Amino acid sequence: MRLLMLLVFVVSCSSACPSDGAETKPVVLKAGAAAVDITPKQYPIRMPGGFNAKYAEKAHDQFFARALVFSDDDTTLAMVVLDSLGASPEVLDEAKAIAAEKTGIPQQNMLVCSTHTHTGPPSNVKEGPAPEVAFRKQLVDGVAQSIIDAHAGLQPCSVGAAAHPLPEEVFNRRWFLKPGKMPPNPFGKMDIVKMNPGRSPDVLDRPAGPTDPDISIIAVRDAKRKPLALFANYSLHYVGGSPGGQLSADYFGEFSRLMPSRLKAGDNFVAMMSNGTSGDINNIPFTVTRPPREPFEQIRIVAQKAADASWFAYQKIDDFHTDAPIGMLQRDVVLKYRRPSEDDVARARVVLAIKDKSEIEKLPRLAQNYARQTVRAAEREDDTLTVQVQAIRIGDLAVCGIPFETFVEIGLELKDRSPLPQTMVIGLANGRHGYLPTPDQHRLGGYETWLGTNVVQEDASEILIATLLEMLAELEEVDS
Repeated sequence: MRLLMLLVFVVSCSSACPSDGAETKPVVLKAGAAAVDITPKQYPIRMPGGFNAKYAEKAHDQFFARALVFSDDDTTLAMVVLDSLGASPEVLDEAKAIAAEKTGIPQQNMLVCSTHTHTGPPSNVKEGPAPEVAFRKQLVDGVAQSIIDAHAGLQPCSVGAAAHPLPEEVFNRRWFLKPGKMPPNPFGKMDIVKMNPGRSPDVLDRPAGPTDPDISIIAVRDAKRKPLALFANYSLHYVGGSPGGQLSADYFGEFSRLMPSRLKAGDNFVAMMSNGTSGDINNIPFTVTRPPREPFEQIRIVAQKAADASWFAYQKIDDFHTDAPIGMLQRDVVLKYRRPSEDDVARARVVLAIKDKSEIEKLPRLAQNYARQTVRAAEREDDTLTVQVQAIRIGDLAVCGIPFETFVEIGLELKDRSPLPQTMVIGLANGRHGYLPTPDQHRLGGYETWLGTNVVQEDASEILIATLLEMLAELEEVDS
């Protein structure tokens, strides 16, 4: 009898207890998604997009913080798209801290990106008009709650990724002009290229850079193969043309509203559109004259086309994976602040000393705005700026997060050199530190390279690209 019991124990242990080198059960991937309404409740509220602040009396459409959370046995990460001009790291860190305390997700495993709508309220006003102060708290709480709700909804899922081109809505906005057509810049100097040069064929020569036509998507389905969430990315600035005096989430918000109907998704489905590398890309076809549009019409047109392109990308996904490896890395990168020369500062002080209106009108456009920024740059106490970059792996997809309005060439280079088959590059991720041109684009000058618009060293893009490629190489080693 004792011998029989021993044999039973040995057989049962050999079938139930894995031996060294035996394959383990594949990890089951889980996902959750949520959208939290953060539409301001108090008005009038400032819209800080542009040099001359405008005020909104109401919202044309809703603003949201939309979150997508992934988790396996080892890693949990969150990706949030925020309808905002560009939330500061300080604001986002507050929101992440709240979410981390409630969910246990490490703050370094949270990516929060802004869409860069120019008809959104300010995000970091601590003292001042009551509507703006109230909205700051609402934004912080909303971002945190979106992560908390998405985490609470974690469920077994499958994930896939693909891309589809939408080339006809992206245009490089930096142009070489014909000889003699370049106006002086705010510093009284001559650039080689100009941003938004108008549509005159007598002025335009050729664009100063490429575009990225692709809309990339991360598609998530639940255990019943029903659409659960879709995270999209397009390298296009805001569209604009929204009704005056009204807040709008621009095409990013309209895309999110349309996408459920494209996929015949249920009420709990969440779609979101992030801003890609659009620092030098907008929706103006400089060599073509469009018919007049009613307010909000062009936003609808772009959103509809983006939703269609995302649907086509969705159809390209042959396999949705339930065991896709996930991983996330964050690095702090120290960059040097740009400093003006003594001559630049002296000229700026002369420009600021001019008080006569007729004399001011003789100055180059925005001369006094940039003179103030030149003086501020000279008086800045810190010599360096620490920025965060993030890299994510979801199966065969890589995601890079950069806290700048990033030039399209940077995104194209990361996609080309990435070790993973598909790569999505998100701008305005975890903060907004101005524009990020390449060194070659710096040499051409133009709005995005001016001191004040761009604040970090001229080779910053090369440093960030190298850092992100190192991070992606490390993530590639995550077990399949």
